[in-house]
Amino acid sequence: MPATDHSADLALLLEAARAAAEIACAFRAPEVWDKPNDGGPVCEADLAVDAMLRERLGAARPAYGWLSEETADAPERLAAERIFIVDPIDGTRAYLEGSRDWAHSLAVAEQGRITAACVLLPQRNLLYTATAGGGARLNGAPIRASGETDPACATLLGPRLAMSPEHWSGGEVPPLRRAFRSALAWRLCLLAEARFDAMLTIRPTWEWDIAAGSLILTEAGGIATDRRGAALTFNKPHPQSDGVLAGGALHPVLLGLLDPAAA
Repeated sequence: MPATDHSADLALLLEAARAAAEIACAFRAPEVWDKPNDGGPVCEADLAVDAMLRERLGAARPAYGWLSEETADAPERLAAERIFIVDPIDGTRAYLEGSRDWAHSLAVAEQGRITAACVLLPQRNLLYTATAGGGARLNGAPIRASGETDPACATLLGPRLAMSPEHWSGGEVPPLRRAFRSALAWRLCLLAEARFDAMLTIRPTWEWDIAAGSLILTEAGGIATDRRGAALTFNKPHPQSDGVLAGGALHPVLLGLLDPAAA
């Protein structure tokens, strides 16, 4: 198979993300139901965006595999050299509440590595993009992750669970300020533009939540791993990572403070 033009893949993702925004923003009171096994809410807009993305992206790149939060998984994707990894609406709860803090998160992975990515927050007019080796941008301008290394001067994006003593060596929680944003993809992008210094999730994390944002952060000079420091890989048979630790220069500092034996 010929080498991929990552910029062409990114252009395709951008077109699809903008079409997704048109669909999502057109809904006023979408029907909502709960996913099985406490999987959270899903709504008509999620499925409408997912169907459009699968049709549009699949028609443009029929050899690429497909992994999406709103499509039943199929083993055929594992044989694909390249794959789309998509979260049609990242932050469905925020979307349903009328918040602006939701995103379309689209990525291409090649042999387990993300090569093109975009995260679009249509109601905030924020468009984050990256290609492997091509740097990261916000609305077309280059961005760079934080250089902060002192936890006492840093802010961590994450749920309350991330600050529980049992996850930190000796039960000593570092003196971090904590903030929260609904969409995981946006959290990674906020790190990429140095609005925050680090991010931590403890629970297993789905690939579609972090695929696009992880490339945007790393291309901005940051680091994204699982919570124990292992490299993130994509298109795995079970598409989850063991949580996520991400940040700029603070990442290795926090990795040294986390308890590697924590459950």
